[in-house]
Formats: sequence, structure tokens, C-alpha cells
Amino acid sequence: MEVRKAKPKDRAYRLTDGGGLHLLVKPNGSKLWQQRYRYADREKTLSHGAYPDVSIANARRKCAEAKDLLDQAIDPSTQKKLDRIHTEQAIHTTFQSVAEEYLEMAYERELADATMRKKQWHIETLAAPLHKRPIADITPAEILNLLKRIERSGRRETAKKLRGTLSGVFRLAVVTMRATHDPTAAVKGSLLPVKVTNRAAITDEKQFGQFLRDLDAYTGAGVIKDAILFQILTMTRPGETRGAKQDEMDLEERKWSLSAERMKMRRDHILPLSNQALALVQQNWIEVDGVDLIFPSLNSNRKWLSENAFNSAIRRMGYTKEEVTAHGFRATASTILNNRGFDGEVIEAALAHQDKNAVRRAYNRATYWDQRVELMQAWADLVDEFKNS
Repeated sequence: MEVRKAKPKDRAYRLTDGGGLHLLVKPNGSKLWQQRYRYADREKTLSHGAYPDVSIANARRKCAEAKDLLDQAIDPSTQKKLDRIHTEQAIHTTFQSVAEEYLEMAYERELADATMRKKQWHIETLAAPLHKRPIADITPAEILNLLKRIERSGRRETAKKLRGTLSGVFRLAVVTMRATHDPTAAVKGSLLPVKVTNRAAITDEKQFGQFLRDLDAYTGAGVIKDAILFQILTMTRPGETRGAKQDEMDLEERKWSLSAERMKMRRDHILPLSNQALALVQQNWIEVDGVDLIFPSLNSNRKWLSENAFNSAIRRMGYTKEEVTAHGFRATASTILNNRGFDGEVIEAALAHQDKNAVRRAYNRATYWDQRVELMQAWADLVDEFKNS
């Protein structure tokens, strides 16, 4: 009652509550809770807010908390400033700001271009609803809601991979003390399992021969037709072929050297070039400064062919995605070569598959070069045979 009825005077005055707490009544009528205390032999004043926004009960609670800090030799004024700074940092430390740091670190680790594009898409597009949220405030429920929306659209694998990318961002926030936990861990078992489907591939030799004839008759861009045939001859992945560069090619030694960052298994891989594959490289070699790609984009000879270039051409040839995909050509080569009795371990080495046995993996890399040279030429000759039969 005394506090509520206190009237302003010409000068500010105090109503003492005890324990250092008092109400400062100012001439303009404002009433401020303050606490006087001593720290390091100095008298100091701590503000606890204005009445009636801060009730007398809350003012007394804040006064008691300040005394507890003093008992621990902590200056309550300094602690209040630190708490305010921490709160402001938490508000301004958004998911987006930490995610940008995460992407920068991924670039520095020199991840494969395809991996980086996928992570950027996850963060910049799919995780857009989280961008402005303080990262420490994001809950497992928010994460689950985001992932379930993607899952319900039929993209189970995308939802799973997005959870992995988000987890990387939150783990960075945790180790840099900008969050206390990774909320994606709580939702790990809440996603539906990914439906595993094999890449569509032609494994019948006669059908494959027909495909090769259709490819030969393809009237679209010649660079795409050559790139698809080069992928078939080298048994590589579409991205590895699309990114093939002049400085990776040793035309005299007939070798194509792929660095670890260009390979799915993150290991250097050297491929022997068959006569037919070498001819395609020479045919598409562009002697122009600044141009290094063997099979450049139609829009710019300094840019890669698009990710969908191969499959789009295959669709225009009349093949559905259930019949053939660009990723399936490796399965085509593996199946036909194994059925014809070629050495399975040499085939696996040619496909750059990771051998789980480390000793045998090192041995294979050291001993299979001559066998792989023979295998790649035999495969190229078979491709010609299929096409002409």
C-alpha cells in the first residue's frame, strides 16, 4: 500500500524495504527498485526494474538472488550484464548463421562438388523455415515437423539425408557453446525407412546392343552423346564423366586420374583409357584458354553439363526411367563382364569399389593395373560388338 500510494516530490527519495532493497521515487512519478550493496570495498547500486512491472515480491526475490551471488564472491551487476549479453547473443545466433559456418567448413574440407551442392540445397532451401530461429531454441518437434512434411511428399531418402545435414549444423553449435544439444538426435527413430531401389539398368546383351544403336542415332547434342558413351566405356559415375578435365588426362600414358574429392569413395582412382575412350577424349578436346572440361555444358564451355543431361537424353531416346538410368551403366558393365567370366576382383577394382579388407585393397591397387588395362579394352571392344551385332 505504501509503495502504491507513494507520491512524487521535488527531489527523488527512497522507501527502504530492508536488506539493501529500496524503491526510488523520482520527481516524474516513476518508481524504480534498486539494491545497494558492497563489492570489493566499493558501494554499488543494482537496478531490479520499475514498479508496478516488477512487484514488491519479485523485487525481493531478485534482491535475494543478488545476495546469493555476493555470497559466492560474484558481483551481481557484472553477472547481470553478462546474462544480458548471453541472451542477446542467443537471440542473434540463428540457425542460418551457424549453418553458414558449417558450409564454410565443408568447403574447407574439400568435399565433392555433388556433396556440397546437396548440403547447400538442404540448408538454403529445405531448412528455410529454421533460418531466423535462435538455434538454441529449436526443438525436436520443429525438426520432426519439417522432416515429416518432406517424408509425406514421398521423399524418404531426402528426409533422412536432411536430418544428417541438420545434425551437423547443431553439433557445430554445441561444440562452439551456442546450443546445449542436437535436437535431431531425438527424432532419428521417427522417420520411415528408405525404400531401396536399384538403378534401372540393361543387363541383356542384345537389349544393350539396341540401346547403343539408339544412342548412335541420337540427334541431340553431340557432346552429350559422346559423354554418355565415354561413361559407358570407362564404367564411371555420371558426375565423374561430366567433370572430366584435360588436366586429369595423360594422353601419352592413356590414363585418366581422378582425385579423391571427385570420387564417391574419397580415394584417388586412375583409369586406363581404351582406344575408343581415348578417341572420344581427343575428339572433344578444346584448345581454348580457360576451357578445361572435356564434355562442357551447351550454354558455357566453362561449366559442367547439368546433372539431368544424361537422363534427359536417354528419355528423348524413348527409354523410361524404369528401363535405363545413367547410373545403371556401371551395373550393365559389371553384370555382362561377370557373366562372361572376367575376374570379379579386377571388375570391382575397375569400378573403384571399396574393398573392406585394407590389406587386399592396397594389394589390388598395386597389382591390378595390367589386368584393368586389358579389361577396359575388352569391354570397349564388346561395346562395339554389341552395337554392330
